[in-house]
Amino acid sequence: MTTYVALLYSIVLGEGRRVVMSDLRDMATELGLENPRTLVATGNLVFEAEGKTVATLERELEAAFAPKFGKHVDIVVRDAAAWRTLVAANPFPREAELHADQVGVRVMREPVTADVIERLRACAAEDEKLMAVDGDIWLYFSRNTASSRLLGAMTPKRAGGIGTSRNWNTVRRLGDMVAGL
Repeated sequence: MTTYVALLYSIVLGEGRRVVMSDLRDMATELGLENPRTLVATGNLVFEAEGKTVATLERELEAAFAPKFGKHVDIVVRDAAAWRTLVAANPFPREAELHADQVGVRVMREPVTADVIERLRACAAEDEKLMAVDGDIWLYFSRNTASSRLLGAMTPKRAGGIGTSRNWNTVRRLGDMVAGL
């Protein structure tokens, strides 16, 4: 069995409706995924599966999600080894230690290209940092993230395709869940 991390792009289904994590775990079980567990109520799923590619798991999860919850949601999947690599690749370790909620990564389905990073860099404030590492977009936001132009630029179209963002606290905790697997 291989352990995987699945990240939902958005779990807001409409006015006042959100995905309940127990329902997400039930959906995973119905798909035949083993030992599904979630981390916080923001669409982070860890599970085991055998004999399936990441692309197949993404398609199956998305196909199951839409009829169960009434909306299509992009889902990005990484195996445990790839997730541990992502955690170790954090280019902002000092910032993560001081301001973990201001460091994040947009985990991309397809690797981001250099031209996307340059376009996004134009949106970054002087005290913000942006870097592509292994095809994902790492960010260090300014202390006032609500006014960050970089946040608004992180749409699928402007950020180079399907991806979803998580802060360092979540990335690290998911790493703890798949450590040693």
